[in-house]
Amino acid sequence: MTRTIIAAAGFAGLAFVAFAGGSANAERAVIIPAALKDVPKTSGTQTAVLAGGCFWGMEAVFEGVKGVKSVTSGYAGGTADTASYDIVSTETTRHAEAIRIVYDPQIVSYGTLLRVYFSVAHNPTELNRQGPDSGPSYRSAIFPQNAQQKIVAAAYIAQLQKTGAFGQPIVTKLESGNFYPAESYHQDFFRQNPFHPYIVRFDKPKVAAFKAAFAPIAR
Repeated sequence: MTRTIIAAAGFAGLAFVAFAGGSANAERAVIIPAALKDVPKTSGTQTAVLAGGCFWGMEAVFEGVKGVKSVTSGYAGGTADTASYDIVSTETTRHAEAIRIVYDPQIVSYGTLLRVYFSVAHNPTELNRQGPDSGPSYRSAIFPQNAQQKIVAAAYIAQLQKTGAFGQPIVTKLESGNFYPAESYHQDFFRQNPFHPYIVRFDKPKVAAFKAAFAPIAR
């Protein structure tokens, strides 16, 4: 199915999801609040690792966030010796397709990155799948890089669960594990392959949805 882009009425109060899935019910707008807890601002850069389906679209969304210095596609949750696309695709390695975000916390906070993650980068109610992709490597998972991130992420999941904004339980898990960069051909795939059928059908609408809902923080 295709994704629908729905106009948002301002960043402060609205964010929305444009989901791809197997039925019309998978495509909907979701209003979510900002995180009540956040990681304090620090000097220098910080790193976030998030998993939520195919890393091509995740990477493209977060590359458009002001304050993000770099985004790398890769694998998290498994071991170094199996961190390759051909092996991860067997769904036997415990890896998740993930992205590593290096960002300036003086410009964008960890809580704001999580808001983008939950509201438009992926569907946090799909278990071991995202849209057309299925298997545990496409799971929804956050890999906190320190104790503060873990506290903020857990609190935000609880906050969003309480609001019932998604209409279904959030299945996102907090996990630990190292991040391993993916093969070079996966990096900047959205920009390098703008007419790839998967990009056109699933990721371009997602990036457009981000820009519409989060215009104040979009590049």
